[in-house]
Amino acid sequence: MALKATSFTSTLHPSLCSVSSLFLFTLISILSVSLFFLFTTANQSKSISSQSIISQTTPQASIKVYVVDLPRSLNYGLLDTYWSLQSDSRLGSEADREIRRTQMGKTLKFPPYPENPLIKQYSAEYWIMGDLMTPEKLRYGSFAKRVFDVNEADVVFVPFFATISAEIQLGGGKGVFRKKEGNEDYERQRQVMEFVRGTEAWKRSGGRDHVFVLTDPVAMWHVKAEIAPAILLVVDFGGWYKLDSKASNNSLSEMIQHTQVSLLKDVIVPYTHLLPRLHLSENQIRQTLLYFKGAKHRHRGGLVREKLWDLLVYEQGVIMEEGFPNATGREQSIKGMRTSEFCLHPAGDTPTSCRLFDAIQSLCIPVIVSDNIELPFEGMVDYSEFSVFVAVRDSLLPNWLVSHLRSFSKGQRDRFRQNMARVQPIFQYDNGHPAGIGPIPPDGAVNHIWKKVHQKLPMIKEAIIREKRKPPGASVPLRCLCT
Repeated sequence: MALKATSFTSTLHPSLCSVSSLFLFTLISILSVSLFFLFTTANQSKSISSQSIISQTTPQASIKVYVVDLPRSLNYGLLDTYWSLQSDSRLGSEADREIRRTQMGKTLKFPPYPENPLIKQYSAEYWIMGDLMTPEKLRYGSFAKRVFDVNEADVVFVPFFATISAEIQLGGGKGVFRKKEGNEDYERQRQVMEFVRGTEAWKRSGGRDHVFVLTDPVAMWHVKAEIAPAILLVVDFGGWYKLDSKASNNSLSEMIQHTQVSLLKDVIVPYTHLLPRLHLSENQIRQTLLYFKGAKHRHRGGLVREKLWDLLVYEQGVIMEEGFPNATGREQSIKGMRTSEFCLHPAGDTPTSCRLFDAIQSLCIPVIVSDNIELPFEGMVDYSEFSVFVAVRDSLLPNWLVSHLRSFSKGQRDRFRQNMARVQPIFQYDNGHPAGIGPIPPDGAVNHIWKKVHQKLPMIKEAIIREKRKPPGASVPLRCLCT
């Protein structure tokens, strides 16, 4: 009998054919989904690796900020006062003279901030305030949500332009700055404290949830003890250190007693950079190994600068220039930083300076020689991905620093610069709008400051609750010996 050739599936019962088809479809679907997730995960891993310099944290919705209703004379009114002055006696600024020439006689609700580099470097107070003063419908990129009921607030912002207040006094009457009598800055500090201490919000928290911007190391110098419980936005702790002179050997100890500042409650913020941003696509060949421009002679921890100067000034491939950030010095700094592989950042009168942020904007790899330095946004930014950290002890060894820098390959230096380009926006305050009134970039300095404040909230709320249960008259010793 002739056999009729048939396919296997044609001999199956129709129900079995249906099961077979379903099984095949399911198998193909599982394979497709697996391949999709494998491809997606690979791309995500690549993305996370390329962004490792910035920590991958889950974004928070916002921090609720109430702004104390201080008189205008204590913030924007101080800018009116500054612009009414003929000049700053300490350092002439061509840009400020031009602004005075064009703005004198005009009444502006939001005057510009000084371009004088001695003051501009501390302008965080202006940009933070500008964001909070921006109409809510334009604040779509802001991490801080302004509220008008203090009971809804996470923190209470005190809008005192402490830097401008201090700098006006230093420019017009430096001799009385440390005194109280005849010191207008002191009078303003007292006015601020009497205002906020009289509010229910201050009495409720002891000031622990109040935020002060103190970027100038001498800002609010006379009332530091009174504002110590608050959240302080500072460029470093240099102006707040207390040295223990009661060492067992009767000599000055280097131990730092943090009696008024702490990383547990305070936030390190960037200086405002003075040099323009250089994009990675604009970077060119750099002929100089190491560059530094600034004052040779400093005090306290800055004594290392003079020693480094004497060690490096005659080294091949190193440029050490003494100068100030006036118009001529600015152009020299732009050229020097953009044509150098590394930029030296030694401690000065305080552990840091705006020089670090000028180097970042210039894509010049920072060489940080400052053992006590604190840096903005740590935990969000990994500085070791684009900076070289050197112990003061090692830096002062003859020939050591230059040899160390020459050991970095071109590939390593290129990676440093690529990483630096990614974080440049994080240290940018200016939002491109007059007086800072307008939308801010979501990845800029102002938002990162508020995100760091947000991280402090659990500790601050705990401190407020602990304070409430203290019996009347009980004293609590200072325990903040933290780093």
